[in-house]
Amino acid sequence: MTLHIDADVKFDSKVLTDVAEALEPHATEMFKQRRGRWMAVVELSHVERSEPGPDEEKNPTVKVRVTSVEVAGDEVSAGRLRAVQREMYDRRTSEGTLFQHEGEVA
Repeated sequence: MTLHIDADVKFDSKVLTDVAEALEPHATEMFKQRRGRWMAVVELSHVERSEPGPDEEKNPTVKVRVTSVEVAGDEVSAGRLRAVQREMYDRRTSEGTLFQHEGEVA
């Protein structure tokens, strides 16, 4: 039996020192490029969860915080991260398709 909960995800706005230090070398470029995009490896941690009362018509909520980040510093690294991202997307969306890996349980 699979438990399914429709929960809303929110990001905690607190920026940890380690995260700020990892972003600092990229800050000037991020400021200059109003529509810029940057590939990064990000770790999220659970901060809090909220369960609505029985009479409330709200979804449960989980709040997560970025606890670690490394931004790709060049196009080679960004390309490698994009390839990993595509692979992860394909795995997540391949349930019940011919692309699902043999022996893989969704």
